Amino acid sequence: MIIGTAGHIDHGKTALVHALTGVDTDRLKEEKARGITIDLGYAYLPLPNGEVLGFVDVPGHEKLIHNMLAGATGIDFVLVVVAADDGVMPQTREHVQILDLLGLDQGAVVLSKVDRVAPGRIDEVAQEIRALLAETSFANCPLFPLSAVTGLGVAPLYQYLEALAERAAEKKTSGHFRLAIDRCFTLTGTGTVVTGTAYSGEVRVGDHLLLSPAGISVRVRGMHVQNHPAESGRGGERCALNLAGAQLHKEFIHRGDWMVAPPLHMPSQRLDVRLKLLAGEAKPLRQGMPIHFHLGAADIMGRVALLEGDILKPGQELLAQIVLDRSTLAQHGDRFVLRDPSAQRTIGGGIVLDPHPPSRGRHRPTRLTTLRALETERPEEALAHLLQAGDTPLDLVAFQRNWNLRDADAEALWSTTPMVRIQTGGGWLGLALEAWDALGESALAALSGLHQSASDLPGATTAQLRMQLPLRPPLEVLEARLAALRDAGRLARHGPWFHLPGHRPQLTPQDTENWNKMTPLLVAGDFQPPRVRDIAQELKIDEGEVRGLLHRVARTGQVWKVAHDHFFPRESVGRLAAIAEALGHELADGRFTAAQYRDRIDVGRKLAIQILEFFDRSVFTRRQGNLRSIRQVSEATFGVGGNALPAPSNESD
Repeated sequence: MIIGTAGHIDHGKTALVHALTGVDTDRLKEEKARGITIDLGYAYLPLPNGEVLGFVDVPGHEKLIHNMLAGATGIDFVLVVVAADDGVMPQTREHVQILDLLGLDQGAVVLSKVDRVAPGRIDEVAQEIRALLAETSFANCPLFPLSAVTGLGVAPLYQYLEALAERAAEKKTSGHFRLAIDRCFTLTGTGTVVTGTAYSGEVRVGDHLLLSPAGISVRVRGMHVQNHPAESGRGGERCALNLAGAQLHKEFIHRGDWMVAPPLHMPSQRLDVRLKLLAGEAKPLRQGMPIHFHLGAADIMGRVALLEGDILKPGQELLAQIVLDRSTLAQHGDRFVLRDPSAQRTIGGGIVLDPHPPSRGRHRPTRLTTLRALETERPEEALAHLLQAGDTPLDLVAFQRNWNLRDADAEALWSTTPMVRIQTGGGWLGLALEAWDALGESALAALSGLHQSASDLPGATTAQLRMQLPLRPPLEVLEARLAALRDAGRLARHGPWFHLPGHRPQLTPQDTENWNKMTPLLVAGDFQPPRVRDIAQELKIDEGEVRGLLHRVARTGQVWKVAHDHFFPRESVGRLAAIAEALGHELADGRFTAAQYRDRIDVGRKLAIQILEFFDRSVFTRRQGNLRSIRQVSEATFGVGGNALPAPSNESD
């Protein structure tokens, strides 16, 4: 269990820790000379049951609140220290506000220096403290009058902490490992060491972690946990990690950085939050106000973008976005504190809802609905709300990362949630069952309308159909939905085109007669079919009529317009695409030149270039300088290997 101190300067926080542990936490030369705590101090108290209490001693001076905030993060229990002779002072109030904003609700009040005052003064200050804490989560916490100098009252506090440790909650081992770095130093013969409080998960000697937000890979060579050598550390413990890494240097590590398991490394400069402005503020918080943002051990400048209005009045709270000057790491549920631009006072704080918000549309009603759905501590509730809140797919990989779920925990959550999961190149998407059904009906309705308005079309490709839908789902989601409809017999697919069962593209009787004459010429030409002018001369048909007919037939999917007035049979295009695909697979880097492709298909350079440019336009290939690579499989683009498209029917049939 980690215990932190809080309170005004010179109220006896360091003396209290020394009385409990025998350790003087003032380690800096300046601290010894001035007799005050400047930076964070640490001490440990082994208990008879084998548990070790860790103490984080924080400075009380108003100019050192940033250090106090770095120490307050991640603690389990707080000792609010108030000197009996001074009573409640300004930093007492600010520290209590900070603890309340951080969501800490486990603590005790230590009324120190009671040896300096009369008994009546003790009662007077105790009442003052109770009044201060009345509206906070510490309203009913115990109070211990004591003197760290004489030892009076120290034993009851020790016994209370010992009993508390015995019934303390289990260590926070769920989720991936995450540690907020508050110190970094080097030791001769050991190397680089970082210390901090582990927020979650478990780490073992030999594990590979990432320094975030820098993204530097490290290996854990050794560790101390709660001031003892150990092979593993867990959430809720103070850890000192001895690190090794090819790119690791002490200069790259700063207080406020994180040491995390690789799945959690997703730095962000924008955080969507629930923000509260303290009731004691004299002025409202306005749109774009600069602030100091404190999360973990970090202190970062940023600005506030209010999402539900232009001002936030004292004592109120609303949804907001924090825009930071540099990246940090955050997770859903993390608590943060805001201080004014000059870092002279604490003005508010809140809780992180989404550490990776979309870059656009932060004020949209649908986005605000999403954020409200995230205002829960239970991932199963949030998942259910998010799926029902919108018709668009939910990124399950991002959800798992933001809630710090291990794979087994995430899989258990997915399996008990009514939804359809779709695998994509980037992971998994989830869609509510109602939205899945609605997407299918919308796609069928779009195809029905297309068949009525353009009966000569064979149907629509996935990309074409997506443009007809109101919500325009990701292609992979629509492909999965269309595949399910096809399996259910509610639509059919021929090549890249989807259509309703029974639909056949239609041509007029005259078009059908002329098309039957053209087909042998195009098929015989194979990779070098005749152009429009050549066909017109051969068949003694008007050139404009030939051109128009080939455009209409192209809409049925029987031919592709590869270049101006140059139409290729679908089967020829399919084989040309397959040759390009095979060529890409044969080469080490998957990229080939126009000359290499020309030699494979045995045509002139000009025609080979025209074919490749057609492939580029069709999003089948990607051009990079003089090289090309395959972007997607030929079957998805041109229907290679698919069923033959039904021949266009005569309207009189």
